[in-house]
Amino acid sequence: MKTKQWIQDNTYHYSQFNDIGALVDKKREKNLKISLCLPTLNEEKTIAKEIIIMRSELMHRFPLLDEIVVIDSGSTDNTREIAKSYGADVYLADDILPHIEKFKGKGENLWKAQYVLEGDIIVYIDADIKNIHHRFAYGLIGPLLLRDEVKYSKAFYDRPIAVDTSKLKPSGGGRVTELVIRPLFSLFTPQLAQIIQPLSGEYAGYREILEQLSFPLGYGIETSMLLDILGKWGIDIIAQVDLDKRIHRNQDTLSLGRMAFGIMQTFINRAEKMGLLSVADDLHHSMIQFSQSDENYSQDIHQIQLTERPPIITIPEYREKFGRS
Repeated sequence: MKTKQWIQDNTYHYSQFNDIGALVDKKREKNLKISLCLPTLNEEKTIAKEIIIMRSELMHRFPLLDEIVVIDSGSTDNTREIAKSYGADVYLADDILPHIEKFKGKGENLWKAQYVLEGDIIVYIDADIKNIHHRFAYGLIGPLLLRDEVKYSKAFYDRPIAVDTSKLKPSGGGRVTELVIRPLFSLFTPQLAQIIQPLSGEYAGYREILEQLSFPLGYGIETSMLLDILGKWGIDIIAQVDLDKRIHRNQDTLSLGRMAFGIMQTFINRAEKMGLLSVADDLHHSMIQFSQSDENYSQDIHQIQLTERPPIITIPEYREKFGRS
């Protein structure tokens, strides 16, 4: 499919799926279960609202979701207690498949979620969204139900940058996307450069796709998903959906630098496996940054390792639970 045609055919606005009753009918017709996963780490300020809205609109009013599950990395606030009190099923990531080596990270939560969730379709939504709305779920589910060839859907939105507690910059956000991953995609995989926000934390996919993907544990999870899907099935199985606006915590420049480092690690690793580039020497894992106090500069060195979980379909317990031979 040509790029322009893909954008035309595979880009949607969430309002195209506002008939949630029709989505429920299609879900029943296809005999599918749909699970929502909320990965968390210290999200006590936002988790309750997310669960309340999703349960009230997409479980009670319209039975589109079959379960809402929180996978927690070990919050030190009241995230897990609040989530349980509002009706979500809550798991500590370390307690899932406890016999395997334990890691921390969003990718770890998303990977382990596949073992505890029951859905044929899995929806992943970040737990720090301040303007949460049920469109964040049904907008992503829509193309998966209404188009047989679409197996993975990706969110995009306007991301205002918080200036202070009372003001929002009307546009911006997605800085690592525009400065790091879009240039890399444009150089090596121009098909993926047509995805408006490749690093968005909201996406949904069929289990049959997700279970075959490796999951980096750090910031590279979104990048790896897109590259692996492109390499295995092509871009035609991907759709992208405009969810309007997303308001969340914004990170400082040093934090974004570490994020960019992890994403570039993942991209180079995947691109080399795909035969898109060749790296002569092993990459270093130290991110060097500087901070200033008065007239003194201090060097901060962060060790950022590229650690990945294999496709969960390779795990014997998973294969047994879901009948994978």
